Amino acid sequence: MEERVCGRSGQQLSTVGLGTWQLGGDWGEFREEDAPALLDAAVEAGVTFFDTADVYGDGRSERLIGSYLRARPDVRVTVATKMGRRVPQEPENYTLDNFRAWNDRSRTNLGSDTLDLVQLHCPPSEVIASDAVFDALDTLVAEKRVRGYGLSVETCDQALAAIARPGTVSVQIILNPFRLKPLERVLPAAEAAGVAIIARVPLASGLLSGRYTEQTVFAPEDHRTYNRHGEAFDQGETFSGVDYATGVEAAAEFARLVPEGASPAQTALRWIIQQSGVTTVIPGARNAEQVRANAEAAALPPLSDAVLHEIGELYDRRIRPQVHDRW
Repeated sequence: MEERVCGRSGQQLSTVGLGTWQLGGDWGEFREEDAPALLDAAVEAGVTFFDTADVYGDGRSERLIGSYLRARPDVRVTVATKMGRRVPQEPENYTLDNFRAWNDRSRTNLGSDTLDLVQLHCPPSEVIASDAVFDALDTLVAEKRVRGYGLSVETCDQALAAIARPGTVSVQIILNPFRLKPLERVLPAAEAAGVAIIARVPLASGLLSGRYTEQTVFAPEDHRTYNRHGEAFDQGETFSGVDYATGVEAAAEFARLVPEGASPAQTALRWIIQQSGVTTVIPGARNAEQVRANAEAAALPPLSDAVLHEIGELYDRRIRPQVHDRW
């Protein structure tokens, strides 16, 4: 597995990491006892980067990762978590005192005195514009609570504002063949500034796997049921903001572009990996088989210019009219 430098931190991250939202819930039922096998499969496949958040299962994802790493002291993994979504999304809640309290909780959950990377979890734009917020994040680094900080964002404008901050190590943003807008300005700006790009929602909540039809029914506790129109949080987090019926049809077209020997999901991940400026991509997985298949995308040959052109054409024709200007 190739590793790339995580921006200004100097940490090495596998090009394919592991998103762990599913360990906390919101993707249907996940049994805690299944977590060690899933994390083992990731490590054995060369994954050296886990991404989590303090709200995934109200800390369950963090706790499962912490328990795993305590049981496997031989494992070398960089763990990034997120904070800020456990309170109402009002700028006045983003204070140093709250940061310390949230950080204390995550350090306890993960069993680590110093966290590798902490990201503000899709904060309001006013927070990203606040000098006091970044002074507080710098304080967390100075107090050795965290090695570095970054931001997970919803929009390209938010990403650019975060990249402009001199202490920002990483920006996490939705990027996949159904979300191309970050290619225009965000990735070039991050590359020029030495800021890592962590690509999230890489399979458009599973659409790009090609496994779903218009008749697919998701569990009630799955965000693909209850947040399809942005009822609970930003709509872009679910199917990348694409209307489900449109997404299913576009995914079927995408599947026809897949090179021999690869799956649709692997092709989507390969597309992300070869975008200049991307550091790592963080697909989730519900079992060891999915983890291994995702990791194998890193070893696939680069997609041809012809395939890249077809993916761009598909986006312009089917997806861009719905989502491009919104995010």
